[in-house]
Amino acid sequence: VQLQASGGGLVQTGGSLRLSCAAAGRSVRTTRNNGMGWFRQEPGKEREFVATINWNGGGTYYAESVKGRFTISRDNAKDTVYLQMNSLKPEDTAVYYCAASRYATGSSQVGAYQYWGQGTQVTVSS
Repeated sequence: VQLQASGGGLVQTGGSLRLSCAAAGRSVRTTRNNGMGWFRQEPGKEREFVATINWNGGGTYYAESVKGRFTISRDNAKDTVYLQMNSLKPEDTAVYYCAASRYATGSSQVGAYQYWGQGTQVTVSS
């Protein structure tokens, strides 16, 4: 499965962005049966969990640092997962990665994920 993340950019503090992650390519496999997650990474730091969603969208889980500001959702008909980010802060600046879990449920653990997108840069200016 190839994942393509998009929607990053430069935004001021308090602004919003919506990231998208679509399964792409000629593979017959999709992500509709997989838990999906968003992670982020700053230079020199470990990849950090942001949000995750179960295969059917029935369960979501967020990092404390983004709870109440970010919303993860999915449209299985489009094989796409979204991350709506509101009230952005400078500390949200990072490269954001989407990933497909090995399982139907989501997870906050990097090791649970089998496929990763290429990342999209989010920069929040103060």
